[in-house]
Amino acid sequence: MCEVQSCFKRYEKKYLLTPAQYRAFRQGMGSFMIPDAHPKYTICNLYYDTEHDDLIRASLERPVYKEKLRLRSYGVPGSRDPVFVELKKKYDGVVYKRRITMEARDAVPYLNGAKPGDGSQISREIDWFLQFYRPVPKVFLAYDREAWAAPEGGELRITFDTGIRVRSNDVDLRSGDHGVPLLEDDRILMEIKIPGAAPLWLARLLSENRISSTSFSKYGMYYKRFVLGGKSAEIRKEVLFSA
Repeated sequence: MCEVQSCFKRYEKKYLLTPAQYRAFRQGMGSFMIPDAHPKYTICNLYYDTEHDDLIRASLERPVYKEKLRLRSYGVPGSRDPVFVELKKKYDGVVYKRRITMEARDAVPYLNGAKPGDGSQISREIDWFLQFYRPVPKVFLAYDREAWAAPEGGELRITFDTGIRVRSNDVDLRSGDHGVPLLEDDRILMEIKIPGAAPLWLARLLSENRISSTSFSKYGMYYKRFVLGGKSAEIRKEVLFSA
């Protein structure tokens, strides 16, 4: 589990790596990065959208500004374990993330409009989002994360996500982290999170291994593959028989 933080502002770059690129990159960054305080963990998410998927459809058009709402936990929570209601915004390449913490048993009623927030500024921002969009839970998405940090308090973070999996039935964080694979190959999603310019060693390492950034979105990939691709029934059937 990672440290609790309610506000983030940073650049986030994403890269889809082959296993060979992953191994080479990991080896090359060894002199510059250290394992995070919590180096390995599983992240579980519920993505919310309007009834007609307006948010993800707008996001896929790559506008200058976009936003999304999700419910997140680190590992599968029990009813009284903490979860995070996150409002994530991106403007002109910069990511802003605002979140509040509550017990899992209270999160769904809050997002359904049946329970008030905590009255904080962030809670009021999320309240406005809920009232304006009337979002509903669309998909559960989980993955296993390996996290690295810059030494001596540096703000650079690099993460590697594997086993990305989704399900469109039983969309409750407390129901387990099972799902069907999102990607059809063995690629690893690397994310570089940084408040400003990348250090020279990082730029050189990316170039040497021919690693280019991508606009990959996990929720966006789910929508394109399983909704636009007509595989909604397939994903429900596979999850039901594999759970």
